[in-house]
Amino acid sequence: MKRSSEEIKTRERVMSTIKAGVAEQFAEHLRYHRPLDEIESAAAGLGQSPTNNGVVEMIVCRPALYERRVLSQGVLDPTYGLRGDSWATRSARTADGRPDPVRQITVMNSRALASVAGDRERWQLAGDQLIVDLDLSIDNLPVGTHLQIGEALAEVTEPPHSGCAKFAGRFGADALGWANGPGGRTQRRRGMHVRVLVSGTVLQGDAIQKLA
Repeated sequence: MKRSSEEIKTRERVMSTIKAGVAEQFAEHLRYHRPLDEIESAAAGLGQSPTNNGVVEMIVCRPALYERRVLSQGVLDPTYGLRGDSWATRSARTADGRPDPVRQITVMNSRALASVAGDRERWQLAGDQLIVDLDLSIDNLPVGTHLQIGEALAEVTEPPHSGCAKFAGRFGADALGWANGPGGRTQRRRGMHVRVLVSGTVLQGDAIQKLA
């Protein structure tokens, strides 16, 4: 498959962000890295996610750096995000030093994640608290859209959720380029941020529904 000049530039930019130290740190993941053509083939084979009524496929709590816990249920809270998660202590900060509420919860599409990560056991490595089967594209879920997630209510926020060198270390440079390229950004392949408006319990398998 011939790559466009934009795709080539994106991959070169991504490759430049992966320092030797990062590559060494994530060396154990190299054997799982998929080339771009395999990622695109996997994505095409998985089809399209629903636009309105989706499913919470996985809930992941990050109690500490590099630590992941897959939960059967969790509590989304306007103050703490996902209870038990380290968002409040390791999040980007506002001018007054508080954790940034518009970067409270990260959500990634399960089909996009499966395309780059493969086996479900590796999904938690992405670091997103909610993995869902729902169309997360900007066209479908513009900033301000409200989502019913289990018993909780959340709102899509503006800051883009882009991949980093750690994402490339775990899933490969082609995965990061695919997620962060022009098409990837508009589809939010790397995911998006939401903030919790109304607290509630969410279970794996619960509905995630676009409200307005």
